[in-house]
Amino acid sequence: MEALRVLEKPESITWDYDEDADVLYLSIGEPQPAVGVDIGEGLIVRYDENRKEVVGLTLIGLRARLLKGLAAGR
Repeated sequence: MEALRVLEKPESITWDYDEDADVLYLSIGEPQPAVGVDIGEGLIVRYDENRKEVVGLTLIGLRARLLKGLAAGR
């Protein structure tokens, strides 16, 4: 099985937050077409199959996670 490469220090990370859906999209560089793999707990890793590189991360339920984290810190 071929290894999946993850950039150690990306030149840029772009992001977009969909407030209505409560979803944060992080992309290494500009967003691009990718295959998504659900790794559980509302996290989806996006990767380029041709280059075998991670190109982004989708985080579902960001607001709920932040509120839960803040409540736990009290």
